[in-house]
Order: sequence, then C-alpha cells, then structure tokens
Amino acid sequence: MECSLIEQILRDALGLEEVHASSDGSHYKVIAVGECFDGMSRVKQQQAIYAPLTAHIANGELHALTIKAFTPTQWKREKVFNMPS
Repeated sequence: MECSLIEQILRDALGLEEVHASSDGSHYKVIAVGECFDGMSRVKQQQAIYAPLTAHIANGELHALTIKAFTPTQWKREKVFNMPS
C-alpha cells in the first residue's frame, strides 16, 4: 500500500493538519497531527486512526502499523524527535 494513500485516507477521514506515513516494506509508521486528538486517551487516538484503515487491514494491504498521534500543540514540542528521517 502506498504511503500517500494512507495519508490521504487519514486526512479525509479525520481532518488532520499533518500526517506522515512511512514504510520499510512490511511495517508502516504513521504520525498524525490534529485537534481531533485533544482530550483523547492514547487508545482512543489509535482507534480513531485504525477506523478509516480497517478495510485495508482486513484485506491484507496494510499490516504492522505503528501510530503516533499528537495535537498541534504537542506536535510543536515533539516534532524534532519524531519526524521520519
């Protein structure tokens, strides 16, 4: 599955300000930034990201997924430590 497609699906579904997806072949990493995560527990944040990707997980297009979710305020602090290289 193309990383750009993951980014577009999440942007459309969640109205994210930023989303970065990367892959090393079989494992995907998503960094999502949006106000929608404000006040959510880490589990709820992950559920929000998994929901629009469920069909792609079920059909095997998308496998191992690591998720990091931030509000814009959190992202300003954490960006330097979490940007893909």
